[in-house]
Amino acid sequence: MTLTKRGLVLCSSAVVLSTVAVVGAGVHLPRTQAFFKESPKALIDEVWQIINYNYVDATFNQVDWRQVRREYLNKSYANQEEAYTAIKEMLGKLDDPYTRFMDPQEYKNMQIDTSGELTGVGITISKDEETNRLIVISPIEETPAFKAGIMARDIITKIDGKSTQGMEINDAVKLIRGKPGTTVTLTIQRGSRIRNFTIERARIKLHAVRSRVENTSQGKIGYIRLTQFSAQAPKEMREAIRNLERKNVEGYVLDLRSNPGGLLYASVDIARMFLDRGKIVSTVYRKGVVEEQKANNRAITNKPVVILVDGGSASASEILSGALKDNGRAVLVGTKTFGKGLVQSVRPLGDGSGLAVTIAKYLTPSGRDINKEGIPPNIIIELSDADREKLQKDRTLIGTLGDPQFSKALTILNQEIRAKK
Repeated sequence: MTLTKRGLVLCSSAVVLSTVAVVGAGVHLPRTQAFFKESPKALIDEVWQIINYNYVDATFNQVDWRQVRREYLNKSYANQEEAYTAIKEMLGKLDDPYTRFMDPQEYKNMQIDTSGELTGVGITISKDEETNRLIVISPIEETPAFKAGIMARDIITKIDGKSTQGMEINDAVKLIRGKPGTTVTLTIQRGSRIRNFTIERARIKLHAVRSRVENTSQGKIGYIRLTQFSAQAPKEMREAIRNLERKNVEGYVLDLRSNPGGLLYASVDIARMFLDRGKIVSTVYRKGVVEEQKANNRAITNKPVVILVDGGSASASEILSGALKDNGRAVLVGTKTFGKGLVQSVRPLGDGSGLAVTIAKYLTPSGRDINKEGIPPNIIIELSDADREKLQKDRTLIGTLGDPQFSKALTILNQEIRAKK
């Protein structure tokens, strides 16, 4: 089966409260939605087939996948809802939080998000594989969650008073999403502290790239903050770099902090803007097929680069930072990245629902498998809780001298510029 690279999803969660993408390829019989609604077993078998042919782990996490098919097709299902419940149970046997089922409304919401606009509070969530608890990968900047003070690595213990213990990501998303103007209360555990955050939902327009010029002792520095790898991100990044080049900047600080990922092709395209040559990423599929993405001698700039990363920098962020680090093109400053090295494709199903399935893992140019490990920065700079709260209360400080990690990145970049001169 052929999958377009433009449809591969690299996010910290297969269903997040931010932008993801849809791939049109799937295992489909030429049947109508009405057929699948009248025959719930057909939908269950369709999901089983997609997993059987495409799931990254040929052992299915040591599960007898053929026996699973017999088990679920031998049951009777009165309606679609029972089939949906069965599919979720079936996928749960894989013990993979990134492979998940979306009912038609969830799938529709995900497609709406792909347009660069979402309705909700603006957080990316995942499930901790060891503790089985819901965690915040990152709040999206300038969203209600960000303004309320939600932080990366916060643990969501309750949603509107309902415990999240054992809750699936899909179910959490349903509870957190809602009409603009309504509120949701998230109970957050941060270290030993428990706090309630009541947040008003809103319609959120997403802008992937922000940039500006910083004047330093070594001349003008280009600061670029990339918040997500959306379909629009490469275009916005290209425009930002070209604009900064026209202003004769001496180097770049690329801020990937709290960037949860997005589209695989977006990370590759952006890496090529900084790399003239070298490997960017290797994608390894179940059958051992390896696809390598490389630079294509079309870099927009060869000036020094420092990349800011933290525990909220995941997936596509790790591909970009790993590619530039391994090729000696950039210095990484901050804290270790999230550690999500798996690739999902998102597929439509016969009745209008959707399926996100882990189809591959990726390796950085040096062959590093960062899944659950993350990428360590060249220079570690931790933020205190007080620093993080200060930056979230006053987001205008992010990427300024009032931001300790940015300040250090600026120092390192000036050293790189002096060395190059």
